[in-house]
Amino acid sequence: MVDVRNDATRPKNQADSAAYAALTPAQSRNLTDEVAERLREAILRGDFAPGQPLREARLASFLEVSRGPVREALARLEREGLVLIRRNRGATVARLSHEDLEEVYTLRLALEELAVRWAVRNATESDFGAMQDVVGELRNAVARGIYEQEYATLDVQFHDRIYRAAQHKRLYRFWTELRPQIYVFLLSRNVASPNFPETAVARHQALLDVLRTRDEAKSVAMVRRHVEDSYSLITTGHYPAREGGDIYKEFERRQDEAV
Repeated sequence: MVDVRNDATRPKNQADSAAYAALTPAQSRNLTDEVAERLREAILRGDFAPGQPLREARLASFLEVSRGPVREALARLEREGLVLIRRNRGATVARLSHEDLEEVYTLRLALEELAVRWAVRNATESDFGAMQDVVGELRNAVARGIYEQEYATLDVQFHDRIYRAAQHKRLYRFWTELRPQIYVFLLSRNVASPNFPETAVARHQALLDVLRTRDEAKSVAMVRRHVEDSYSLITTGHYPAREGGDIYKEFERRQDEAV
């Protein structure tokens, strides 16, 4: 195939070249969706670094599309918080700040509590089975030695199953817009910390177990603890010490008593 890219569309350095080269031509029936998906994946993989410019012309050239779908895709990624677009300066990969973390996690907490309330009412056994499958994948990955990107992917997949089980279309739409930013923050967790392997699976299994009881109050309390602990692990590198007992251990104790 003839390389029709001119000097204006060629990457200026090797780092740029590697990032853009990771993109493959878009082939979807909906070019904007396809371009957005490929760019999102490239950003989340770290192919494009925070603050790195995203040149419309170069992206269009490497993806073999016109600049229109690229422009629309960048606007979508800006709404997701992954891209920053400034007038007369173009688009760059967003740098997420501590303020962004606070906003994302306070919003996540509100959304997750609502998702759990609806999932308790509407989830099917198939939904619970899908959640259990993800926990199983997580258990296997932890056993063989998990890495940050894999954990972030499985963590997001588990919570995605909860939102799907809630059967609340507008709630799910808000989640999908927030999800990429949550994924970015999850990448900062230290999966090599001493207590991580033990707690990673247990936290998700405990949340699933309490969801299966369809006890709304306990489920909301559990997901609040779950999200707060996730926030603590990102900000401090470890789970917080809590007074008054551990809700996970308390739930396990009551389950044992019921057997």
